Amino acid sequence: MNLEQYLPVLLFILVGLGVGVGPQVIGFVLGPNRADPAKNSPYECGFEAFGDARMKFDVRYYLVAILFILFDLEIAFLFPWAVSLKEIGALGFWSVMVFLAILVVGFVYEWKKGALDWE
Repeated sequence: MNLEQYLPVLLFILVGLGVGVGPQVIGFVLGPNRADPAKNSPYECGFEAFGDARMKFDVRYYLVAILFILFDLEIAFLFPWAVSLKEIGALGFWSVMVFLAILVVGFVYEWKKGALDWE
């Protein structure tokens, strides 16, 4: 086993750890640590809490967020396709057309089911 082959990987891991952990450690060491009653209070929004913190949220918030992420990611798949359209030829073009057709069918299904309606 030649350790010189793994040197770039180890360097990458060390730089990643340094970039990820370094600023947090520097902020903890150099940052001010002056606790006061307002900072230690459970709410800093300017008014006292009302209601129960464990109240139920409408599932539509999560549904809209999941649908946004789903369609956003699927649209993100189109950028590499558009860049390499000349190289992939007709087969690649029609493969993406099938992908888009499935995407449109899913979107119409969600629309008909009322998942996108907001009351």
